Amino acid sequence: MTDEEIFQAIAEVVRDKLEITEVGRTARLVEDLELDSIRLLTLAMEVEDRFQVCLDEEDEQAIVTVQDLIDVVRGKLAS
Repeated sequence: MTDEEIFQAIAEVVRDKLEITEVGRTARLVEDLELDSIRLLTLAMEVEDRFQVCLDEEDEQAIVTVQDLIDVVRGKLAS
């Protein structure tokens, strides 16, 4: 799966589940998309379901931007 395909799938989750229409790769999840803890958990669960991966606590702490999330998902899919 390419980075663009991962990004498009994450953007779809953000639009459909979090009702945020504008999302870019450099968007920070908390500061720019204004995700609180519940919405971050929703995003994590939806991404796990969508890609059939498991995000652990270390992964979640390293994710600040949408691109960070893409990188983590790509790494999970590769292993």
